[in-house]
Amino acid sequence: MTEFEFHRLLVWAMLGVAAVTLWYLLRRTAPYGRHYGGSGWGPDISSKVGWVVMEWPAVLFFLSVYVQGNAAWNVVPLVFLTMWQVHYVHRTFIYPFRTRTSGYTPLLVVMMGLAFNVVNAYINARLVSELGEYGASWLSDPRFVVGTTVFVSGMILNLRSDSALIRLREKKTTKYGIPRGGAFRYVSCPNYLGEIIEWTGWAIATWSLAGLSFAVFTFANLAPRAIANHRWYRQKFPDYPSDRRALIPGVW
Repeated sequence: MTEFEFHRLLVWAMLGVAAVTLWYLLRRTAPYGRHYGGSGWGPDISSKVGWVVMEWPAVLFFLSVYVQGNAAWNVVPLVFLTMWQVHYVHRTFIYPFRTRTSGYTPLLVVMMGLAFNVVNAYINARLVSELGEYGASWLSDPRFVVGTTVFVSGMILNLRSDSALIRLREKKTTKYGIPRGGAFRYVSCPNYLGEIIEWTGWAIATWSLAGLSFAVFTFANLAPRAIANHRWYRQKFPDYPSDRRALIPGVW
């Protein structure tokens, strides 16, 4: 089996896992964060430690795979590297230490996230620095221009929404409140919507099945979470805005 064939096999496996993930999470909420319900999933780990353990391959393993590609120092792959690392350095090493979230996460959830990030980092790093074809002319290709614009727009929405949630706890409290303002006027989880938009932009910019598989998995993982969070807000806060949707403004 050639590396190209192996890579394609992993991509199709990722799409299959996304389908199973969506099916499962629409039926059972993953037990972390506000939905943590005890040790029914086995041993637990500190949420902050678990987050870094789960996410680090997206930064360091991605980089180690990327630099081995023959096109690693070409301009377009370097742009893709920058896009990826800007998101994941923040997500892995900055975001968890900005929040006041405490408590525990099942170790099994962390290990599943770790496995996903290893495979996903390999798929996308090899794509952009070795297996894909991204000459300098790709910088002016409409797919790249549209994709990077969508990616940056999603990142801005994600970061602003995360910051709004963090500000709810700035007064040294771990209690949840109703987020207001910005995109929270329309949906309960604009942070998730932003991340889905980001990786949709990545899929367009790379114009690849590998990028698409990541975007599909992101939706499969976060859309059910948004539904669960929306339901939780409505149950916990009687005055929760009735016209607010879970993920897509005015729709869902």
